[in-house]
Amino acid sequence: MRWSGQELGVDQVDALPGLARLNNLVRSVQTPEFAGVTFHEVLAKSALNRVPGQSMMPFGWTINPYRGCSHACVYCLDPATSITLADGRSKPLSAIEVGDEVMGTRVVGDLRRYVPTTVLAKWSTTKSAYRVRLANGTEIIASGDHRFLTERGWKYVTGAMIGRARRPHLTLNNSLIGFGERGRRAAPSIESSEYRSGYLTGMIRGDAMMLRRSYGRAGGGSYLAHRFRLALADEEALSRSRRYLDAIGVHTTTFQFAPETPTRREITAIRTSKAADYSAILGAIAWPESPSDEWLAGYLGGVFDAEGSCSRGVLRISNSDESILAMIELALDRFEIPHVREKARANGVAVIRVRGGLNARNRFFSISQPAISRKLALAGAAVKTTADLGVVAIEPLGVELEMLDITTSTGDFIANGVVSHNCFARPTHSYLDLDAGDDFDRQIIVKVNVAEVLKRELVRPSWRHEPVALGTNTDPYQRAEGRYELMPGIIDALATSGTPFSILTKGTLLRRDLPLIAAAAEHVPVDLAMSIAVHDHDLQQSIEPGTPSTKARLSTVTAVREAGLDCAVFLMPVLPYLTDTRAHLDEALRQVKAAGATSVLYAALHLRGSVKPWFMQWLEREHPELVPKYRSMYYGNNAYAPKEYRRWLAQRIHPLIRAHGLERGFEDPVTGGIRSTAPEADTRWVRPGRAAQSARSRDAASPRHPALELPAELGALADPAALF
Repeated sequence: MRWSGQELGVDQVDALPGLARLNNLVRSVQTPEFAGVTFHEVLAKSALNRVPGQSMMPFGWTINPYRGCSHACVYCLDPATSITLADGRSKPLSAIEVGDEVMGTRVVGDLRRYVPTTVLAKWSTTKSAYRVRLANGTEIIASGDHRFLTERGWKYVTGAMIGRARRPHLTLNNSLIGFGERGRRAAPSIESSEYRSGYLTGMIRGDAMMLRRSYGRAGGGSYLAHRFRLALADEEALSRSRRYLDAIGVHTTTFQFAPETPTRREITAIRTSKAADYSAILGAIAWPESPSDEWLAGYLGGVFDAEGSCSRGVLRISNSDESILAMIELALDRFEIPHVREKARANGVAVIRVRGGLNARNRFFSISQPAISRKLALAGAAVKTTADLGVVAIEPLGVELEMLDITTSTGDFIANGVVSHNCFARPTHSYLDLDAGDDFDRQIIVKVNVAEVLKRELVRPSWRHEPVALGTNTDPYQRAEGRYELMPGIIDALATSGTPFSILTKGTLLRRDLPLIAAAAEHVPVDLAMSIAVHDHDLQQSIEPGTPSTKARLSTVTAVREAGLDCAVFLMPVLPYLTDTRAHLDEALRQVKAAGATSVLYAALHLRGSVKPWFMQWLEREHPELVPKYRSMYYGNNAYAPKEYRRWLAQRIHPLIRAHGLERGFEDPVTGGIRSTAPEADTRWVRPGRAAQSARSRDAASPRHPALELPAELGALADPAALF
C-alpha cells in the first residue's frame, strides 16, 4: 500500500475497504453540502513529495493537501428507475450494488453496441426532480444535471441557451437513444404461488414428459405406471422447476439424461414415478378459468424457457398445441406486448413472434422473468432506436427527492431503456489503492495536519529551499478547500521559511488567499497559474460540469493581476483534433490576454497509466470518429503525442502567441520538454535539463509510429478531464 509510509500506528478497524490499512485515518466525514462525497481525514507523516528524477515534470518538489477532487458533478435518478443488467434482466436502481454487472455501451468499429459493465460506485443525494416523458410512453425522473444520450450527443435534462446556465440540454426537438420502457409494469415476485404455478404450467406443458399407462404383470394382472420427466440442457431452468415442484410437495430425483458431445451440451433431467406426485403435478398445471397477471407472467417465463428463443433480437415461442399457443397470445395481449402468429409449418408447429424491437423484447423479459440467462443476452447487439423516443415533455415536479446514481466502467448504463451518462472521474486514485473511477470525485483524502507537518520539514537543516509546486496532481483550491482551509497554513509555512512556491489551480477560491499570497511574494518568489484548457463555454460545461466556468477562471486571472501578482495560464492539455484548431487557439489566447495573463504555457495531451483507458472510453462515447486517430497516435503503451505532432502544434501556436503579445512557454517540438523563449521569462516553472533528458530516454525507447496523420481544421471542442 502506497500510504504505508504515512502510518502513525493508529488502528482503524472500520476503515473504508480501500483504506483498510490506512492506519493514519482520523475519521470519514459526509456533509449535506457535498452530497455523495466522503472526506477521509488523515494525519500525514510528510507533506513534501520529491518528484522522481526520471520524471519530465519541470519541478522537484510538490505538496498535495488533497487526494481526489471535489469539483464533482452529480447526476441523479429516481431510485425506482429500471436498470438493465448484463444478463438482460432488470432491477430498480435502489437494488443495484457496487460490483454488479449492468449493461452499458461502447463504440465498436462504426457502431455503438451494448456491452457488460461493472458498477464502480453508488451514492445518493437530494435534488430537484424533473419528469422526462417520451413519445412512446417511457418516463424518467431525474435531476436537472443528469445527462442522456440523444441523436445529437449527450445532453442535460435542463439548461439554458444564454447566461451562466448555458449548456447542452434536452428540448422537445430531441430524441433519446435506446429502446425505452413504455408503460412499465412492476415485475411480479418469482416466488409467489401464482407465478410458480404459471411457470410450471408453461414449462411442463411445453417440454416435460408425463405418462400414465397400464402395464401387465408377468404373473397376471396389471398395474398403473406414472412417469414424470423434465430434461433440459440449461441448469437455471431445471433448478427453478425443481424448486417450484418441491414447494408443492413433489420431490424429484436428478440424473444425466444425455452426455455432452462435440455438437451438443450435456442434458440433465429430473423425474418421479409416484402416483401422488403425478396427481399433484396435474393439479398444478391445470388451465385456470381466469388467470391472474402473476400466473400469466409465470406462464410466459416457463413456456419461453421450454420452447422459446431470442436470436438476433427476435423473440419467438413455438409449439403445435393450440391450447398452449392460445394461452401465450392471451398473456401477450394482457401485457400489451405486440406479437404475430406465423403460419404453421407442415409438422403443425406454429411460431408466435414478438414485434416491436428491443422495447417489446425487454418488456417481455421484465414481466416474465425467464430463468435461462443465455436467451436474454443483449451484449453485442447494436444500439438501434426503433421506438419513438422523442422528448414530448420535461416537467419540474416542484419537489426535491432523494435520488441515486452509479458510476460504471464504461461511463454509462441503461436506465428505463435509454442510454444514461454517469460521472466521468479521473483514475489517479489508483495510487492510493482506491478505485480508479468515481472514487477520484467521491472519496477525497484530506491531510488535515499538512501545514503543521510542512512547518517541521521546512526547518530541517537538510532543506535547501528549492521551489515547491502545488496543484500538480490534485487541485489545492477545489471546493473542499472552502471547508478545510489548508492552503493559508501552507502558504504561511512556505513564506516564513523562505521557500519559493508556485500554485496551479482551476479553482476560483484562489481569490480568498490573494492578500496572503501577495504578502508572501514580498519575501519569496511566487508563481501563480490558472488552468484553462477549454475556451468553448458549452463544451467546457458539458465536460467539466462541476468545475468553475472558463469565464470565472479568467475573472480570477484578472483578480490576481489586480492584486499586483503575475499570473500564467496553462493552456493544457491541447487535445489533438479537438482543441488544436487555429480558431480555438486564437480565441483562447485572445481571452487570456484580455484577462491580463502575463504568460501562457501549453502542452499536448499525454495519456499515462490508467488515465488512457478512461480517456479512450470518453472518446468512444463523445467522438467515436476520432478513436482510430488517437489509437494511431497513442499506440500501445505510448503515452505521449508523436514528435511530428508536437512540432506541428508548435508551428501553429507560436505565431498566435506572438500576435497576442504573450510571453511564450511551450512544448519543445524536438525534445517534448517545456521551455520558455522570452528573455525575461521566469524559469521557475521549467527545468529544461530534466525534461530534455526524460524525453531523450523516451524517444529512444519509443520508435516513431509511421501512421501519424496530422489534424485537419476541426470544430472547437474541449478537454474531458485534467489529464496533464
